[in-house]
Amino acid sequence: MVWGFESPPAHQIFRRLNRHEESINMAVNVETLDKLERKMTLTLPVDTIRGEVDARLRKLARTVRMDGFRPGKVPMSVVQQRYGYSVQYEVMNDKVGQAFYEAANEAQLRVAGQPTITEKDGAPEGQLAFDAVFEVFPEVKIADLSTAEIEKASADVSDEAIDRTIDILRKQRRSFAQRAQGSAADDGDRVTVDFAGKIDGEPFDGGKADDFQFVVGEGQMLKEFEDAVRGMKVGESKTFPLAFPADYPGQDVAGKSADFMVTLKNLEAGHLPEVNEAFAKSLGVKDATVEALRADIRKNLEREVKFRLNARNKQAVMDALLAKAELDLPKASVQAEVARMIESARADLKARGMKDVEKLPIPEDTFRPEAERRVRLGLVVAELVKANDLVAKPDQIKAQVEEMAASYEKPEEVVRYYYADPKRLADVEAMVIENNVTEHVIGKAKVTEKQLAFDDLMGNQDAQG
Repeated sequence: MVWGFESPPAHQIFRRLNRHEESINMAVNVETLDKLERKMTLTLPVDTIRGEVDARLRKLARTVRMDGFRPGKVPMSVVQQRYGYSVQYEVMNDKVGQAFYEAANEAQLRVAGQPTITEKDGAPEGQLAFDAVFEVFPEVKIADLSTAEIEKASADVSDEAIDRTIDILRKQRRSFAQRAQGSAADDGDRVTVDFAGKIDGEPFDGGKADDFQFVVGEGQMLKEFEDAVRGMKVGESKTFPLAFPADYPGQDVAGKSADFMVTLKNLEAGHLPEVNEAFAKSLGVKDATVEALRADIRKNLEREVKFRLNARNKQAVMDALLAKAELDLPKASVQAEVARMIESARADLKARGMKDVEKLPIPEDTFRPEAERRVRLGLVVAELVKANDLVAKPDQIKAQVEEMAASYEKPEEVVRYYYADPKRLADVEAMVIENNVTEHVIGKAKVTEKQLAFDDLMGNQDAQG
């Protein structure tokens, strides 16, 4: 681990290391610079460093390859000249880092982030002195949770929700057949069109397509476009104006007005499958009955409702916790979280096909408020878990994995997937801890129950498909 050690010039290093001095014990002094900032002074014997450097150089000499010498026969003076400085830096980094770690443990300091370590002048003869500046984790004070007010949401899966889900499944499996000649396009029909648009008389990117298909009345196109096509017959053409919304995804046309010409080339009527045993079987329902299909849908919707309610109630609990907590934030932890968020943003942009994302300037201030919230919440939750033994038990982790796997066709394979990777299992453990914290806080706070409509919880677009 690199501790931010700033090394002096090489000639100064070797002049000091080549002195023969008695080995002495490390001395430690810690002072407070700010609320969370500390400075620790470390002293190390010169011969401790020198001995380790010599040992590493001798080991290196046995394997190093250099022109003009047989393997293992390179003189030590040559090895020292070529590799001495880098080996010295490694040893200083390792030994000072180890000394800092041991001293911090002895002083029972909870170090936040990595220290910045610099060599200090004026060390006693035979010793090297270093200053380590670092932050410690804060004391977290959580007020009486019985005074916290939390709105706990609940929701039920209605028969209407099941009916709408079945309608969505039917639409996903519908078929299309040619409409009779002379028929006019209507909602539910699949149309094939050619269209071309212009803004201020000029074509624009994405404004032209041939043999483009969409289903009328399902919001796949802007309203003006659907309104224009509705009622058209095969072979007809029409021109119409279209105003792009200000929040349209295509920024080049957002908020602008265009003129379109559309030609209807083909018209097909949609046919939804009947809700019967054959339909249930096509969906993989074991009993292949309509009753079993509805029961299966209810089970899946209830699982999704539970997931969304947990997320909503967990958010309410975390907000209440933050309101009841008092602590200072370690700058190092916030900066590390900002760096992680920026790295995640770059990875997301790269996954979306953007090139040279490493060179893209991303302002840190964009992420800082959320980074501060995450760090604050993490410290508060950790304190609550420690004080109330809310750690994730093995049986809780197992139950969580099995619940997550239940929605898959082969749950046992999903369970093996999670248990095969410690990182994936650690993510599940974090979920369980958050659930434990949520239950603990709800059990102590002033809770107001709120019944939500299914559509409100799931969102209108989910309810409509």
